[in-house]
Amino acid sequence: MVSVVHALSDAGIDGDILTRLGAGLSGQARTTLDEALDLAADLYAGKSLGTGEEVLRHAVGMALQIATLNLDLDARLAAVLFAAADYLPEARLKLVARFGESVADLVTSLHRLKGLRPLTEAAARTGGAGDAKAQAEILRKMLLAMAADIRVVMLRLASRAQTLRWLTDHDTPERHDLARESLEVYAPLANRLGVWQMKWEIEDLSFRFLEPLTYKRIAKQLDEKRVERESFIGSVVARLQAELERSGIGNAEVYGRPKHIFSIWNKMRQKDIDFAEVHDVRALRIVVDEVKDCYTALGLVHALWQPIHGEFDDYISHPKGNYYRSLHTAVLAEDGRSLEVQIRTQEMHRHAELGVAAHWRYKEAGSVGQSAAKAESAYDEKIAWLRQLLSWRDELTDSAAWVEQFKRAALDDTIYVLTPQGRIIDLPKGATPVDFAYRLHTDIGHRCRGAKVDGHLVPLNTPLANGQRVEIMAAKAGGPSRDWLAPEFLHSSRARQKVKAWFAAQQESEMLAQGRNLVARELQRAGQSLTNLDELAHKLGCKNPDQMFLAAARGELGPRAFQMVLRGDAATAESEPELATRKSKTDGQGDGGRILVVGVDKLMTQLGRCCKPVPPDRVAGFVTRGRGVSVHRLDCANFRNMSVRNPERVVDAQWGGQHGGVYAADLLVEANDRQGLLRDISDVLSKEKINVTAVKTQSKSGLARMAFTVELADADQLQRVLARVGEIGGVIGVRRG
Repeated sequence: MVSVVHALSDAGIDGDILTRLGAGLSGQARTTLDEALDLAADLYAGKSLGTGEEVLRHAVGMALQIATLNLDLDARLAAVLFAAADYLPEARLKLVARFGESVADLVTSLHRLKGLRPLTEAAARTGGAGDAKAQAEILRKMLLAMAADIRVVMLRLASRAQTLRWLTDHDTPERHDLARESLEVYAPLANRLGVWQMKWEIEDLSFRFLEPLTYKRIAKQLDEKRVERESFIGSVVARLQAELERSGIGNAEVYGRPKHIFSIWNKMRQKDIDFAEVHDVRALRIVVDEVKDCYTALGLVHALWQPIHGEFDDYISHPKGNYYRSLHTAVLAEDGRSLEVQIRTQEMHRHAELGVAAHWRYKEAGSVGQSAAKAESAYDEKIAWLRQLLSWRDELTDSAAWVEQFKRAALDDTIYVLTPQGRIIDLPKGATPVDFAYRLHTDIGHRCRGAKVDGHLVPLNTPLANGQRVEIMAAKAGGPSRDWLAPEFLHSSRARQKVKAWFAAQQESEMLAQGRNLVARELQRAGQSLTNLDELAHKLGCKNPDQMFLAAARGELGPRAFQMVLRGDAATAESEPELATRKSKTDGQGDGGRILVVGVDKLMTQLGRCCKPVPPDRVAGFVTRGRGVSVHRLDCANFRNMSVRNPERVVDAQWGGQHGGVYAADLLVEANDRQGLLRDISDVLSKEKINVTAVKTQSKSGLARMAFTVELADADQLQRVLARVGEIGGVIGVRRG
């Protein structure tokens, strides 16, 4: 202990401060704390922070505030050693060996949070704008999320409060910026965590630097020193406590505080009132067991002091919208000083402090809409949990259990990363650089080709972590990869939808180009390349040329439709059937001379109607009763059955040397049903000069089945027709019957 005192004496740190640092610690813990102070004195000797404050003085100031919050030994050690990483080589390893891994983790986390300083400065400089306020809020959340152990946040708040204390006596160029930063970021964060005393100090000191004249005016209007105000509150509390006990309300808790200067100014500004109209400069709170005791206490307060007209609110009988319940009244003491009194039960107090009506909610939610409040509910619940942890500190005997609960309370649902310019971007946990790119801008996402994280190239499917600085390398042009639709690349559903939309647009673009070429070809064929496309689309029943192009690409508009419109005979065509059938040229004609029956001369022959053979199909004859020889293809199912039953009636047959004439054949077509399908098939058959003698169509569930009986010259023509029909849009398959 002696060595520590000597080492710290030059920095103005006396034995009383050392005693306060070790308050509540065991003898062994105090010894460990002395070792940390000794190490800090050696490391920080002659070192100063950017503000000009000595590092050692800052460390001890931090530790004092942490001790005031009654945090554990590890938190106090981390406060003392907060800058060890800057001056101690291999700091983490050495801290782990000497003070344990928990202390080393806290110090490391504090070192990481130093990177937030430029960001908080930027948020503060632009304070007042809506976007800047949103950024400040994200920054507060980021600060919480980056700290796996919430004690890190407590340490960061203590550091800022100590900086402001030092600036009170040192007018530095950066004092103004630090003050604004503190109001925009750190004070609201302390408020949300329920660290009231730290919040008030940060607000008052910041306000003093930002608005010195206003601060002095309000301080003068108070017409009393803080010590005197606190003394007045103390005497009032004692008097009221005694009266409550005499009235039989023995379990009542009475406490109060003088309202701090920034809060007074804020109320004057928000309500547009003068200082004389601020009745809660001095405030008391009475917490009782039952509701009836609230009204009993109210009667006692009004009996002791004169009520101020119009300053009574019964939020017990008529709760606020957030179910906040309490009695509010304002009274005048004997010396004319106003006093605000809040009266509530223990249950009401817990709800107000930790529930939906928590202090920070109705103080900060001024412009927050209902939808925004719902969106913040998860975050708010965690804040309430943290505040509960702070209040349970004194009730927990097991320090390890308390620390573990703090760690569990870390806000890790969302990650916060930085742009190269220092802008904070919030992303879902597990997000990758591709998610980050699409969060910045859709076009940047499409053109993303690589990424740097903290200056190092990383694969695009690398999960990001809190506090990382991400830089996207984008191509001048291009689009996303289909691989990005896999979960390892895109964690955000919003980004995934943008990728899908891009590919859908590309597919449509390709179809537009294809359809445009088809239409241009038909116009060129008709010698009307200069035709007005809008008029042409209208005639074809399309809203615009793009719709016409898409219909052409999908096969919904065939060549026949374009030719009919371009020739101007659309009306005529509509009145005619899409496919005309003609009488067969083979009807009633025999096939003598075309078929040679082996061993039989001048025998009447006819082609089988079941299989309709065409040269050069392999054929055979079957002697019928009264109709001569029926000629069938060897693969005909009917012929195989007949030959099994009557093998003696089968005769050899072959095609004659000169075929001539035409032969009937069946074409079976299967296709997706659409408008104009039959018309397009008819166009193909017409161009091949093929006579259609019969048509049968059937459509079911969007699938069309068609049977055509046609007349062909030979098998080569049949193969050409099969190929041409197979190329028609929507046709699934075509075969010979």
